[in-house]
Amino acid sequence: MKRKITVIEAQQQGMKKTRVAAYARVSSGKEEMLHSLSAQVSYYNNLIQSKPEWELAGVYADEAETGTRDTRPEFQRLISDCCQGKIDMVITKTISRFARNTITLLETVRSLKKHGVDVYFQEQNIHSMSSDGELMLTILASYAQEESRSVSENCKWRVRKVFKEGKLSSNVRLYGYDFKKGTLVVNPVEAKIVKMIFADYLDGLGLNAITKKLNRARIKAKNGGTWSEMTLSGMLRNEKYKGDLLLQKGYVVDHLTKRYKTNKGVLPRYYVKQSHQSIIDEVTFQKVQAEIARRVELYPVRANTQSEFSQMIRCERCGASYRRKTSGSGKYAKVVWVCATYKTKGKKHCDAKRISEEILKVKCVEALQLATYDKETFISKITAISLPDDGLIRFKFKNGTEKLLSLENPSRRESWTDEMKQKAREKAKEVKRYG
Repeated sequence: MKRKITVIEAQQQGMKKTRVAAYARVSSGKEEMLHSLSAQVSYYNNLIQSKPEWELAGVYADEAETGTRDTRPEFQRLISDCCQGKIDMVITKTISRFARNTITLLETVRSLKKHGVDVYFQEQNIHSMSSDGELMLTILASYAQEESRSVSENCKWRVRKVFKEGKLSSNVRLYGYDFKKGTLVVNPVEAKIVKMIFADYLDGLGLNAITKKLNRARIKAKNGGTWSEMTLSGMLRNEKYKGDLLLQKGYVVDHLTKRYKTNKGVLPRYYVKQSHQSIIDEVTFQKVQAEIARRVELYPVRANTQSEFSQMIRCERCGASYRRKTSGSGKYAKVVWVCATYKTKGKKHCDAKRISEEILKVKCVEALQLATYDKETFISKITAISLPDDGLIRFKFKNGTEKLLSLENPSRRESWTDEMKQKAREKAKEVKRYG
């Protein structure tokens, strides 16, 4: 009897599609580069969706990030999604877009290979999962890394040559000036604010007071955001406001980490007198420098100001951290913790109350159920402290549990330590003695 064979066609619609993602990057924030990035994203979207056997898992794109550092947020998100099993294959244009560091590239590719993720480099036509993929990647990545070093050295040479000529090497964003045709040009509107800042400082206002004044007046900083004490501190010391230039204040350590370091004599510096129009005259500028030195001498930075509570306390109203503040000196010194928003912007932006460090330690004792405060126990058991509202304090423990306590004790006297009571007695005697 003749056999009869019937072909049963495969049901293509039931086959699992390959989940494909693409990675794109441009290393400059310039408008033309961002247009290029947009074009890359559009290209990969169309390419992946045009393949019936592929399923679009997303296009990950980093703007103005270098391929030599691991600070690229979209790249990190891509790797995370790959490790979580959300992606089967990654497409990228070239090795240099993925990473210029040979070690980083190979570690990343090997890690993805363990999770069954293939990386396809279009320009080199290499699949990381192929038999000769890693060998080719090693050779080509080494070349890309050396190319990166060569470009970096050429850029350094160009910048230092410009510095020797007494010129700025690139666009400078400095409040009070606009950068035009390679030089600083006074911005009349911003210049008035600069003069006000210098005048206020000489009139006795501190950085914190000037910061609050600017933010209350809704005067925007150069980047469009709010002002900070650090910004003002840098402005008051900046020689550019008196029309001079100090060039090569810092340098990039190496082309891989891109770490910037202050130049303390490692490289030559160049000082250019009367480089551009000044906003602050020489006499006023020197008066401000003398006043800065006077305040530093009068209020020296206290040694060992780092506390176990630093970066541990958070305001639940605005999300800011609490900062340590010390008033008085000697045995009458008082330490309190203040919300950073309240301290820099004022009560209008956050009206969270300050908390005494002594009371803070008392509540730690209560939360940890100790007889007395112990710093080592605090560090080993508590991971965070937050203040959700007036009169409340929340402790988060390293074992994942939380404890919400009241700051409003039935009897304030009961929450005081012997040391706190003694200080109160001494202060009362001092007030009585001198009226």
